[in-house]
Amino acid sequence: MHVDVVQESILERMSAAARELQDQHDPLATVKSAVELLVQNVKGCDSASISLVYGKRRVETPAASDDLAAMGDRLQADLHEGPALDTLWDEDSVYVPNLAADDRWPNWGPQLSEATGARSVLTFRLFTIKDVIGALSMYSTHADAFGAEDKAEGLALAAHIAIAVLAAQRIDQYETALDSRTLIAQACGLVMERYDVDAVRAFALLTRISSTQNMKMRQVAVELINTRRLPAPQGPNA
Repeated sequence: MHVDVVQESILERMSAAARELQDQHDPLATVKSAVELLVQNVKGCDSASISLVYGKRRVETPAASDDLAAMGDRLQADLHEGPALDTLWDEDSVYVPNLAADDRWPNWGPQLSEATGARSVLTFRLFTIKDVIGALSMYSTHADAFGAEDKAEGLALAAHIAIAVLAAQRIDQYETALDSRTLIAQACGLVMERYDVDAVRAFALLTRISSTQNMKMRQVAVELINTRRLPAPQGPNA
């Protein structure tokens, strides 16, 4: 019973946060609101930033909740190392449970930890366009602060944030830029809110439609996002 209550709380928070993002009419304001919503809604998150990484070298930060998150991005550019400059280009997300002792980035992690008190970071790839990626980073002042629940909440908001960042950068054809993971996550969020179901049932419904309609999951997600209508499952078990 306790698990169900917690899950409902997560869904309610994510739905409310997603609606708040969607209600913003200014993309730049939406991007700035997004980092504040992450800090407010994701339990393990003390600071957050949204960054654009160009050619694995230059890093811009359209929004940061505070100096800690901004420095996390800035140090990656200054030191030429960090998850957004390498690992994130190949992985959907990167988790660093202990910044001070992660040998993947021997300079960035310890320097950031010493300067700001940051202990762990969870970074999501929002989208990829040629040699540019959008990244969402959540920082904590506690080691190993992010669990499965925090990752799910971050991912649920990442899909909405990706759309806002692309709009703020005046990129209209977002469906060609977003990772399939991000599109499917956003589509699942829409199904969860509209039909009051959990993430497992939402994903199962999209999977069923993909199978019965002979459409890729990405296509189903794009159609739902663009039309706000769910294609009706077809077939003998529909």
